[in-house]
Amino acid sequence: MTAPRIEVRGLTRLFRGGAGVRGIDLDVIAGEIHALVGLNGAGKTTLMRLLLGMLRPAAGAVRIDGQPLNTADWSNVGHLVETPLAYGELDGRTNLMLSARLHGAGADRAARMVGDVLTELNLTRYAAVRARRMSLGNRQRLGLAAALQHRPRVVVLDEPTNALDPAGVILLREALVRRAADGAGVLVSSHHLDEVARVAHRITVINAGRVIGTLDPRGVDIERSFFALVHADDTPADRSPR
Repeated sequence: MTAPRIEVRGLTRLFRGGAGVRGIDLDVIAGEIHALVGLNGAGKTTLMRLLLGMLRPAAGAVRIDGQPLNTADWSNVGHLVETPLAYGELDGRTNLMLSARLHGAGADRAARMVGDVLTELNLTRYAAVRARRMSLGNRQRLGLAAALQHRPRVVVLDEPTNALDPAGVILLREALVRRAADGAGVLVSSHHLDEVARVAHRITVINAGRVIGTLDPRGVDIERSFFALVHADDTPADRSPR
């Protein structure tokens, strides 16, 4: 049996005050777009930082393509968490070339990858523009381009539609569908239910740092179902005397 692209078991990391994640179990399989949804502060970003090795868990384990984090092949991982990483004084093409080379691409292959992704995300006109002069939306596209250009087997994106205009959202949606069709496992966090429902194969709901249920992307009233799950989780059980 093929290992999941991402496998999370019992993942726990708590911060002072109680925020964090508690006992998270999650799988992302090859060819799948798996959406993680929750309200602000639910623990989505913390979970993504943990499974990328940016934070150390207090308990639990993460495997990437069947390997623990310390031996995972990071050249086959693409991610964007919180804010796009770009050198402000460098132009778009140079930023992407650096990212491609850091992911192990030789000079010729890197140049082809950069050209392809600039076209795919409609960034060609900004290839010679310094990142610090780009709009927030185009900086976001640049970060997404860096995460996707090397055709990684594992894609982890935290609120990837932030600052994107409608055209950018559509381009991203199409790019993710292509990556999944090529066999990547894609994990996307969002609080835009209508958008993730368009592309997700599975939707997992997280609240107060715990997985509390799943949603059917093809459901009729997915937003109502989401809030029903969250409300039920936030409502204390009836402990009145019987």
